[in-house]
Amino acid sequence: MSVLAACSAGPSTRPVIAVRGEENGPVDQSTLAGPQPVPPLDEYKKDSLAWAPCNEQMKDRLGGDAPQGDLTYECSRMSAVLDPPGRPGRGTIGIALMRVGTGKSALVVVNDPGGEPGTVKAARLAAALPKEILSTYTLIGVDRRGTGRSDGLACVPMGTRAQLVEYDPVSTEQSNLVVAAGEASQECVLDLEGRLTAFDSWRAAADLERLRDYLGTDRLNAIGLGEGSRVITTYAQRYPNRIGRTVLDGAPDPTLDQVGVLESRAVAAEATLEAFARDCKIRTCALTNPREDVQALLTQLRTTRVRGDYIDLTPGSALNAVATGLADRSRWPALTDALVKARGGDGSGLFALLAPQVNELDENPPRFDAGLIIGCNDTATRIPPDRVKALSTDWQTKYPMFGALYARQLLHCNPFPPPKAEKVDPLKSAPPIVVLSTANDPLTPAPGSEHAAQRLPGSALIGWQGSGHGALGLSGCATTAVRDYLIDAKVPSNGTVCPP
Repeated sequence: MSVLAACSAGPSTRPVIAVRGEENGPVDQSTLAGPQPVPPLDEYKKDSLAWAPCNEQMKDRLGGDAPQGDLTYECSRMSAVLDPPGRPGRGTIGIALMRVGTGKSALVVVNDPGGEPGTVKAARLAAALPKEILSTYTLIGVDRRGTGRSDGLACVPMGTRAQLVEYDPVSTEQSNLVVAAGEASQECVLDLEGRLTAFDSWRAAADLERLRDYLGTDRLNAIGLGEGSRVITTYAQRYPNRIGRTVLDGAPDPTLDQVGVLESRAVAAEATLEAFARDCKIRTCALTNPREDVQALLTQLRTTRVRGDYIDLTPGSALNAVATGLADRSRWPALTDALVKARGGDGSGLFALLAPQVNELDENPPRFDAGLIIGCNDTATRIPPDRVKALSTDWQTKYPMFGALYARQLLHCNPFPPPKAEKVDPLKSAPPIVVLSTANDPLTPAPGSEHAAQRLPGSALIGWQGSGHGALGLSGCATTAVRDYLIDAKVPSNGTVCPP
């Protein structure tokens, strides 16, 4: 698979959309061959969309840990073509936008479909980036279609969502999980009808081209975070003469199918747990041995689950909460406290980690549904239950803590219709693209980001030897390199290594 192989979309009978060049003619990619310079910055049209102040709204959505400071937010809504496979080029969808900063150039931020909505993530990122970036650029966060306020998906019944998250992955019986996955698919098909397969990275890339047109810029400057990088790389392939200054922080592996992706996450989660344990020892935290403590908690929950308002704390939901906590380096102390409380029968800390995934929270829809549907629309992999069961046993042996958890996730997409991949030519040339990898990233593991960089012409890879999902704003070394690239067009040396 090419890194820019079109992220799968739903079945389509329409012809492939040709990239348009001068005078609306097709782009001849041979003219783009060879190294390209860093694109110049141009001014965006500030009044092309109906922007309005939204400080209070954003503070509500950011919740109790809203960034401190004097940043001001403006919000808008952009109309885009829904383009469902059964009705190509038809329908509309509203895309929620947020801007922050005073710069004359636009820098678009796209996040994971199962993470914070892009508008919220961009607000947090703005507070963590050097101030010079916000005086050179205006950050524009995008709630990619199906997330946040861009028709945020919430079609999985609460009880079914709980079943999928609570399921004990080491159970010898998976029939209940198969049934729950079927119920999730059935309800989402009924709720969304022909729109279901319109929520994917292929069509999200077209939304970015629509946004670029609204902004009135020749090229799109963008930051892709985690799986959001897939949207950016798809955009680069579809619109190769529109690529601006681009940063990918934790790009997904283009060489793996979904089985390989989930196994790589199991490997990375085990490594991140070890990094968490080392950090715990340095901090002299309250956990004697984090791995043994987590295992003891799972054993405890197999006999006595902790009841919650929307979801119970079980071995499955506890592992999902731990995986979520490991991905956010800044919340490791909170994860420690949550595990200590849970051992004492108080699940509040782990419930807090799970809440954004399973509940509507701070005016944001549950992230589980968007992550499920977009993830299933972005892969054609469908694995029979018998093979999933065998993989669970195998991975549990290889990766004792997280192997079975990730193996069982292969069942989630089985009932969803497999998409038909859109085919376009591989990208032959591009301006320099900066790719960041994090040594212990449980969501987009470092080897995958390295493979992604290898497939991108002229890319520059920066490897942070830290832990958690993403390096931007956490690694001073990586953040400075990105600042120099975005502002001064200084491309970092490929293979740069940043200390933890």
